[in-house]
Amino acid sequence: MTLWLTGDPEADRLLADDPFALLLGMLLDQQVAMETAFAGPRKIADRMGGLDPARVADAEPDAFAALCATPPAVHRFPGSMATRIQAVARAVVDDYDGDVTRLWTDGEPDAAEVLRRLRALPGFGDQKARIFLALLAKRRGIQPAGWREAAGAYGDDGYRSIADVTDAEALARVRATKKAAKAAAKAGG
Repeated sequence: MTLWLTGDPEADRLLADDPFALLLGMLLDQQVAMETAFAGPRKIADRMGGLDPARVADAEPDAFAALCATPPAVHRFPGSMATRIQAVARAVVDDYDGDVTRLWTDGEPDAAEVLRRLRALPGFGDQKARIFLALLAKRRGIQPAGWREAAGAYGDDGYRSIADVTDAEALARVRATKKAAKAAAKAGG
């Protein structure tokens, strides 16, 4: 299954082929453009010669932060995000033996359990966990029982999040939806 999340075919291929890359893209998706966030894992993979969770988790923190800050930076806040990336990698290594797919496969969990596991990851709050669950279901075909309900509004059809991005036009629609929601929130409160 192909993905279009960044507009860069190589970055999108990595996201499609490597579930850890997809998880890191979701982690990075804050305070930067969506396609910038999801391009971050390819930058790390290129600089490290791969994207192995154990290698990321075990990298010397200052060296890894420098790797993330090297232009073009992985994120606009490369230092703090480097720490979060390593924390997520450590959780994947320690809790799932380095296999991120175990988040949604161990014990054939329902969506509520997958959501609980995602929320337990460093840097994954409720909203980010729900969006990632919707991304798995809509773009990767990973649909644990009850995923639409567990994902909340992100499970609905429409253009609400990165889970709904299939091309540049869909990305523009998601941005328009987010902009309208921010304007409505500002006007109401």
